[in-house]
Amino acid sequence: MLETGIKGTQQVKVSEENSALAMGSGTLKVFATPAMIALMEKTAWMSVAPYLEEGNGTVGTALDVQHSAATPLGMTVTCESELTAVDGRKLTFQVVAKDETGIIGQGKHERFIVQNEKFQAKADSKGIK
Repeated sequence: MLETGIKGTQQVKVSEENSALAMGSGTLKVFATPAMIALMEKTAWMSVAPYLEEGNGTVGTALDVQHSAATPLGMTVTCESELTAVDGRKLTFQVVAKDETGIIGQGKHERFIVQNEKFQAKADSKGIK
């Protein structure tokens, strides 16, 4: 059962592949903002996945985050999430990302519970015919 207070943690090592230079979000070899956001989303969805009904998943619908400090190649970024609100199918999380020196980003993330097959079929129906 989904209840507020569910927490998640995920980690990633900063590498060439998730740098701003490689991801096209900048010209430097530092942890890319899109990589931080992806880590935040992963941490949130994975934290609640065990509590969902069979065949259900979540999709991200909103992010309000700040990326406040750079992280160089070789460091590890740890993301923590906490489910702070459940409003029907809408889930709200607080997310924070840290490297070995402290907080590098934080904010709020919203996800919605969906029926996976139904959601995928609707998305696929938009495809080029």
